[in-house]
Amino acid sequence: MTQQTTKAALPACPVETTLSLIGNKWKVLILRDLAPGKKRFGQLQKSIGNVSQKVLTAQLRSMEADGLVHREVFAEVPPRVEYSLTDLGESLKPILNSMWAWGENYKQRFGQ
Repeated sequence: MTQQTTKAALPACPVETTLSLIGNKWKVLILRDLAPGKKRFGQLQKSIGNVSQKVLTAQLRSMEADGLVHREVFAEVPPRVEYSLTDLGESLKPILNSMWAWGENYKQRFGQ
């Protein structure tokens, strides 16, 4: 877990705990894009869109430290790195699916 989300620092409220782990735009989009399977850094950066390399790297490191993302480095030249969801990260899929469904419903309701 990251310094911000060490066990001692976790909020008492479970909702707040979840938000502390995935509560920013980039982390949710990383989860969304890793849900189907492994991706390389460049693939993630393209699929997420307007995120800088520095921010994406920081978010991936944080999520890896929190046990949500697995980083696999292959001993090749040039080096290849793939990111995937851990079992804990996979357990967030129902939450993402619910967010997708809610967003679709909202868009239909308000004509977006």
